[in-house]
Amino acid sequence: MASIAPTPDASRNPALAAQAEILARPATEARRMADAIRALAIDGVEAAKSGHPGMPMGMADVATVLFTKFLKYDAADPRWADRDRFVLSAGHGSMLLYALLHLTGHSGMGIEELKRFRQLHSPAAGHPEFGEHPGIETTTGPLGQGIATAVGMAMAERMTAARFGASLVDHRTWVIASDGDLQEGVSHEAASLAGHYGLSKLCVLWDDNHISIDGDTALSFTDDTLKRFQAYGWAVRRVDGHDPEALAAAMAWATRNRRPTLIACRTIIGLGAPTKAGTAGSHGSPLGTAEAAAAKEALGWTSPPFTVPEDLKAAWEAAGRRSAGARRSWLKRLAKHPQQAEFDRAMAGRLPESWHEALAALRARHAEEKPKLATRVASQRALEALVPAVPEMVGGSADLTGSNNTNVKGIPAIAPGNFAGRFVHWGVREHGMAAAMNGMALHGGVIPYSGTFLVFSDYMRPAIRLAALMRQRVIHVLTHDSIGLGEDGPTHQPVEHVASLRAMPNVFVFRPADAMETAECWELAVKRADGPSVLALSRQNLPALRADAGENRCARGGYVLAEASDGSGKRRATLIATGSEVHLAVAARDALEAEGIPTAVVSLPCWEIFAAQDQGYRDQVLGAGIRVGIEAAVGFGWDRWLGAEGIFVGMGGFGASAPAEDLYRHFGITPEAVAAAVKKRLA
Repeated sequence: MASIAPTPDASRNPALAAQAEILARPATEARRMADAIRALAIDGVEAAKSGHPGMPMGMADVATVLFTKFLKYDAADPRWADRDRFVLSAGHGSMLLYALLHLTGHSGMGIEELKRFRQLHSPAAGHPEFGEHPGIETTTGPLGQGIATAVGMAMAERMTAARFGASLVDHRTWVIASDGDLQEGVSHEAASLAGHYGLSKLCVLWDDNHISIDGDTALSFTDDTLKRFQAYGWAVRRVDGHDPEALAAAMAWATRNRRPTLIACRTIIGLGAPTKAGTAGSHGSPLGTAEAAAAKEALGWTSPPFTVPEDLKAAWEAAGRRSAGARRSWLKRLAKHPQQAEFDRAMAGRLPESWHEALAALRARHAEEKPKLATRVASQRALEALVPAVPEMVGGSADLTGSNNTNVKGIPAIAPGNFAGRFVHWGVREHGMAAAMNGMALHGGVIPYSGTFLVFSDYMRPAIRLAALMRQRVIHVLTHDSIGLGEDGPTHQPVEHVASLRAMPNVFVFRPADAMETAECWELAVKRADGPSVLALSRQNLPALRADAGENRCARGGYVLAEASDGSGKRRATLIATGSEVHLAVAARDALEAEGIPTAVVSLPCWEIFAAQDQGYRDQVLGAGIRVGIEAAVGFGWDRWLGAEGIFVGMGGFGASAPAEDLYRHFGITPEAVAAAVKKRLA
């Protein structure tokens, strides 16, 4: 039985009258090119039987103007270093991006890939995923993160331009964002930051369609968004999102601004759909066979599914070549540039040849001097060795510079109008900071590291998760990592945070025990190019535990710090600890050894690296005797190392406000408690 076309009812859906006026406009080439996006979006979502057709249909005109007139890119080389960056922050509308990549002639996004939208191993995933296609600049989908990531890209563009000059680095960052993006708190943090730093090469094209999943955005969102962004220091303009000439004028205006720009593009979600246009019904599910056919009829689209007329495909492919000449000219400039080799190295993420030498010298000093330092201070000393040796390292802090110790003497901070520095004052914007750091790493030429308190990693988790998913080299310096911070009390004392970060795939969590381990962990974090690293660092001073500066012993994730002293290698107990509790394990071992109980101490600074070692090494390190885990945190996850018969000495709940020494005694995390637990089990 043939499907029956839906009947429009403008009285129940006021957007339909506006749609009728838009569709009655002359069918210019720009409109027909935009309709190609709409048709492919309809087809992809219908074939997948899931997806979000409404946003691509509504923003097709905006995207067409951007990709045919303003965006600097060359489909033949989607990773060209000086291309404009395009971020689809509204990642649910991913068919918009995939259609654009296909139409402009990008290899690897053919019709067959579009037909496999949202299917296993397709580059056209449900939301854009970095690494699935070279034309996808960043993973998006969690709303707000895309715009915040784009702020980081725009910052990195300014910083690399300050380092290498405008002849090599001179590009823009364009964002398509939704109402939901601008509601999420991270977008507020990022927009405020962009306004402060005057990121004039950043332009956000807001899909102002007034529709959310629950219905009209007026249900929950009545901000004067343009005034809000003006208050942040942005230039703002409102435009008809279906008028190519008005859109082109607004984008041209954006390129002349000396501030970041927000263009509110008033659109109709699902433009063309006879009954679902302008409603939440077109947002997150297929239009349905009848509605899809009627939408194409309303658009005047007569081609079969997944078919684009040759003239339109040719026009789109010409747009994909529009900046080919600019790329060739850039390549000629690069070939003659005195910094070519350094530029190529930095953008490829390769470290300088001698980057580790100053750090090796620092480790040698630690071996000789055996300093008693808080690991946050030891971290600063490692940075003093690393940052001068690795020019692309850019530091920062979320308004805790003196506590996180992420600054390096002689390294200036960036400021509005001056991006020659290598330190960012992020303000109290942890989520925005972490997301922007992802953007810096994705842009290339920057290795970002920044700090806050470990307890505030809760504010950063969504961005850390995306860094892990995208395999980006981003380093988070998270200090004040336990009850050892003392009097600030349980609101600031992390107990569950290390476990929660360890639970996240592809995140390396380093918790070093002393200055030597801190330097070693920094070496591993900087060297790691396939994911983010977290350094959990102490506020309190910790004694030096090692005097060997040769092998990086943290490189295997865990190692035997002190073996049982009876010479047979047969332990009765192995004390396994991390960070600030390793020296407690050493003291407990001394007490047990004095009573004739052969005991070893294992330092386990990075579980993720240790888990990747072969079983034989892990068994050798952990031993066959009683295993005791010691960490001033909850015991979640420790059973993988301790086994069913293991003992955990740590936290069972939140901390308290008191001096650190009193807290360790109060919660029973002491050498005496560890020794008593071992002896009780052996009795």
